[in-house]
Amino acid sequence: QVQLVESGGGSVQPGGSLRLSCAFSGDIFSAYVMRWYRQAPGKERTSIAYFTPGGTSNVATSVKGRFTISRDNAKDIVYLQMNNLKPEDTAVYYCSARRTESNDVTWGQGIQVTVSS
Repeated sequence: QVQLVESGGGSVQPGGSLRLSCAFSGDIFSAYVMRWYRQAPGKERTSIAYFTPGGTSNVATSVKGRFTISRDNAKDIVYLQMNNLKPEDTAVYYCSARRTESNDVTWGQGIQVTVSS
């Protein structure tokens, strides 16, 4: 059974940086599409970045130029590097995993990121 554990969240001032990690276990990591989502209070959960097994990655327009997604297939971890953070980046961040041939999605527990002065 796939399990995902996020870490690296916390509170930071505007302009600061954080790196989120999502540790994967329970199956072959390299077979999974990994995504980062976020959900701000009172808003829907939205996808902000993904990384496919084939090496394709993308980040949402709202965070492009500030956020970078990467994956380490040797360590079974996907990262979200967040730079120049803004108050509007405050949200609970989730990682998800979906095996390429399946529609089943596994979610992490979520981790809080707060950007405030």
